[in-house]
Amino acid sequence: MPGIEKLPIEETLEDSPQTRSLLGVFEEDTAAMSNYCTQLYQAMQRIYDAQNELSAATHLTSRLLKEYDKQRFPLGGDDEVMSSTLQQFAKVIDELSSCHAVLSTQLADAMMFPITQFKERDLKEILTLKEVFQLSSDDHDVANNRYSRLSKKRDNDKLRAEAVEDVYTSRKKQHQTMMHYFCSLNTLQYKKKTALLEPLLGYMQAQISFYKLGSENLTQQWEDFLGTIGTSVQNVRREMDQEVGQMQETIQEMEKSCDQLYAPCDPDPAHSPVCRNLTRKQGYLYIRNKTGLVSSSWERQYFFTQGGNLMQQRRGEVAGGLLTDLDNSSVMAVDCDDRRFCFQVTSFDGKKVVALQSESRKDCEEWIATINNISKRIYLSENAEEVAARVNQSALEAVTPSPSFQQRHESMRPSSKGRAGRASSISSVGSEPSPALSVLSLDALVAPETPIQFDIISPVSEENSGQSKTAAQSGRRSNPFGESGDGTSEDTEDSILHQLFIVRFLGSMEVKSAESPDVISETMRQILAARAIHNIFKMTESHLLVTCDCLKLIDPQTQVTRLRFPITSVLQCSSHQDNKRLFGFVLQAAGSRGDSRAVCYIFESNNDGEKICDSVGLAKQIAFHSEMDRKAVEKRKEHDKAKEKQQEELSKQKQIEKDLEEQSRLIAASSRPANQPAADGQFLVLSNSQSEDSDAGEEGKKKGESEA
Repeated sequence: MPGIEKLPIEETLEDSPQTRSLLGVFEEDTAAMSNYCTQLYQAMQRIYDAQNELSAATHLTSRLLKEYDKQRFPLGGDDEVMSSTLQQFAKVIDELSSCHAVLSTQLADAMMFPITQFKERDLKEILTLKEVFQLSSDDHDVANNRYSRLSKKRDNDKLRAEAVEDVYTSRKKQHQTMMHYFCSLNTLQYKKKTALLEPLLGYMQAQISFYKLGSENLTQQWEDFLGTIGTSVQNVRREMDQEVGQMQETIQEMEKSCDQLYAPCDPDPAHSPVCRNLTRKQGYLYIRNKTGLVSSSWERQYFFTQGGNLMQQRRGEVAGGLLTDLDNSSVMAVDCDDRRFCFQVTSFDGKKVVALQSESRKDCEEWIATINNISKRIYLSENAEEVAARVNQSALEAVTPSPSFQQRHESMRPSSKGRAGRASSISSVGSEPSPALSVLSLDALVAPETPIQFDIISPVSEENSGQSKTAAQSGRRSNPFGESGDGTSEDTEDSILHQLFIVRFLGSMEVKSAESPDVISETMRQILAARAIHNIFKMTESHLLVTCDCLKLIDPQTQVTRLRFPITSVLQCSSHQDNKRLFGFVLQAAGSRGDSRAVCYIFESNNDGEKICDSVGLAKQIAFHSEMDRKAVEKRKEHDKAKEKQQEELSKQKQIEKDLEEQSRLIAASSRPANQPAADGQFLVLSNSQSEDSDAGEEGKKKGESEA
């Protein structure tokens, strides 16, 4: 006998479209077999009815032949030869009638009973199980839809417990019904052989018994053939019994081991940790489909990864279709329509966005990790799981979000044992690596052991203690956000440029090469990968105010400045090459030890990334020209001040010389009678040094006057 096709009972819990498609093939085969068996049953029923009619007709003939003597014929009633001849015929025909009666009984037992049992018991059992399985499958879909519609905002323990219990009960019922249904269909593959062979075997054996008086050669020939068929039927029956026993054992084992898998969420997360090294995954997810401008609907479909593609497949479809290309795509967890465990996949060009929902947080994180690994083309490696494990380990070591500003500075301290290098990976934010990135390593752009800051913390928070002390001494209230409060509004009002944008903060991290044109794109890749790995999807929305003096992040609710960056400290600003919503800038900030460090801030806008970067560039140009004008004015003022000072010194020197000359003239006039003039007829004139000495002390002047 050729191999028997079987349905895999182990895949009943997964209930994949491939399994449903295979089940459809078995159901079509069962329907065809049922139709053929009905026709064969009708034909055999006609044989059985004809044999009964033949037996009754033969018995009636024998009885009529026996009653020939009792007939009263007007002519030839006393024909003894005719009567004896007919009695002999009656005896033979009576024996034949007995043989036909035995043949009818054998046909009823050996031919009609097996095919009747197969038609009325086995095929009807398959139809009944099919109806029960369809009902349990519909109940399971209804329970899944009810569980998926549980509100995240209005969480109710009672409703959630009822939904989980409904999913558990319906899934268990569907699994058990499906396993027994598969078992019956597999058994049917054996029974359909025996159901066709056993009636024919019984029919032929009955005919051989009936024609035993025939040719011995023909009888021996048929007996050998039927003996072979009988042996094959017994072998098939034994194989069927063994297979049924194994399937029953498999059903019992799976009922015991799959009890915890019926619940949509694992009650013990530690029992089944999240695997982040996957490069292939499949399972049922809900996909959001837009039905109008603002309305949408969710549909449960089967999804699987095939190479670098994400495929989808509906029930009843033979093969899956392409949903989106995962190479260089981005994935992150999001909130969608008040549903839990949702994540979003964005294509490399940012034109296609797919929103999906999984059943549990573990499944959601595994899908995010798998798509993130595929987007890095790890599946092309020979040992994909090992490469994914190394990349995820490197990402976990490189990404350590700190909950407080103090821990952030502690993690930034250089360790004694530095890492030798980081494992390079392909960008997952939707852009191909530039030629500069192929030459520069990751350590040339991003500082080693750099933490990523996912929340907004003011860089001047270290100075808050000093400011609070100064404010306490002066009796003024200090600003907890690091603002001085003096001149801020004046700078904003006097600024030529004044533009406001809505942005969402994604993260910031210290960079090593602040002048490299690829440092912002590499920082975007690091931050988006870290958000996907750590399942961080909350973003702080702020208003970015661009002026000629500074950049401000303002709280839209309280209008309080969260961060303030001087425009002169912004080294560069650029947007993403493909996704224009992402932009970032590199800021020169003061380090914890007094040295300077470069920090890259990444934001998401409403398709205004290039506009914001142009605005920041314009502000830097205006600030540069303003600074040049200010320096020129200060230099002119210093020059004028130095000139005035020089004029004052010259006038002072002239006044001193004039006073000394007057004093020397008075001294010479007062000393003329006592002292003779000099030989040349000139009076004695004091030198400059002597005049300074005389001017230094008033006592010397008084003494000279008294002597005169």
